[in-house]
Amino acid sequence: MKEQDTRWDYADPALSHGIPESFGIDQCLHSVFGASKVAADIMVQEYGNYFQMPTCCLRGGCLTGSSHSGVQLHGFLSYLIKCNIEQREYRVFGYGGKQVRDNIHATDVAHFIACYIEEPRCGAVYNIGGGKDNSCSIIEAFSLVESCTGKKMKWIYDIQARKGDHICYYSDLRKIKTDYPSWRINKSLSYIFNEIIDMWISRMR
Repeated sequence: MKEQDTRWDYADPALSHGIPESFGIDQCLHSVFGASKVAADIMVQEYGNYFQMPTCCLRGGCLTGSSHSGVQLHGFLSYLIKCNIEQREYRVFGYGGKQVRDNIHATDVAHFIACYIEEPRCGAVYNIGGGKDNSCSIIEAFSLVESCTGKKMKWIYDIQARKGDHICYYSDLRKIKTDYPSWRINKSLSYIFNEIIDMWISRMR
């Protein structure tokens, strides 16, 4: 990893597009929640390859949108925006607030599912996230939401990082775009921010 002014990023040039589907996961911490995803992933692959069934495992980044009701430890973007609008205190867990995630709108996920249904494959595995263009760190997200709402972010820092948390993750989308060239990310990060902001404001009314 390399630390930059507002985010962590990958030091290895081979990861300049993000984490590929072939990235190894042995002998590292995942959390029990993460391990359950791995188990489901392998079962989806096995049914596809063993029985030649049209199955597809989608390894999502942060899936979000206007219906996302985030909480402190999951759905960070929705929760972060809600804290800003309500002027609640947001707690940052470790890594200087520079930990990175990519964000993809639920509509873009649904569009890919439609593409897959039209052209199914057996035992398919794809990353589906926002990629580097739709990625942000927590402190970058603070700046983005402040520019949209005009409200300063209230936050405190906890030096203890969440156990099993990744410092940086964004999806390498080259495989999914190669196999399904008609699919692409349509909802930008700024669009996602503004939509979630509008959603929380309308809910509060």
